[in-house]
Amino acid sequence: MSKEKFHIEFLMGNATQSSLWRMVSQIDGLSEWFADEVSMDETETIYTFYWGKTQNQAVIVNQKPQSSIRYQWIDEDEENCYFEFMLHKLDLSGDMTLEITDFAEPDEKGDSIALWESQVDEMKRRLGI
Repeated sequence: MSKEKFHIEFLMGNATQSSLWRMVSQIDGLSEWFADEVSMDETETIYTFYWGKTQNQAVIVNQKPQSSIRYQWIDEDEENCYFEFMLHKLDLSGDMTLEITDFAEPDEKGDSIALWESQVDEMKRRLGI
């Protein structure tokens, strides 16, 4: 079964673009909400994410500083599967939004969305939103 792409968007209120960028692109920010621990190899191209005794590695395949970053899991069977964070500023209110793109098996999509919601709630808590 092939994975389906999905997008979810979160209103991040008055969080600054630079604070959100740190949370989605820097190892210290990612380890605050996305994984238990995050490390980078010496070439600064491979990120290792740890959750308990589980670990996965990803590479950055596309990046627009302060705007978007796309990670590709190294061990992913499907090449076109990735997860991406995009930051947007709303014109009217000036509030920031975080858009997440990810892929999941059709029968696991609801669980994946619920996990992202939980993780983003942790990010908001860390940012004081």
